[in-house]
Amino acid sequence: MSDENKKEAETQAPTPGSPELTVSDLHLLRQVIDVASQRGAFKPNEMVNVGTIYNKLEAFLSAVKDTNQQQAPAEGE
Repeated sequence: MSDENKKEAETQAPTPGSPELTVSDLHLLRQVIDVASQRGAFKPNEMVNVGTIYNKLEAFLSAVKDTNQQQAPAEGE
C-alpha cells in the first residue's frame, strides 16, 4: 500500500472509542420513538418534545434519502 493510500485509510477509519452514528441508526431511532409513543411510554407533557425531535429526525432522513436518490442517477452516467 502506498503512503497516500495509507493516509487515506487512516482518515476514513474511525478512531477506537470514537462515537459513530449512521443513517441506519437514525432509522432505528425513529422506529423506537414510534413504538414507544404507541405504547404510551411518554407522558402527555413530554409528547411536544418527543414530537419535535421526531419531526426533525424525519426531515433529516427525508433529506438524506432525496440526496441519495439524486446522486444515484448521476453516478450511473
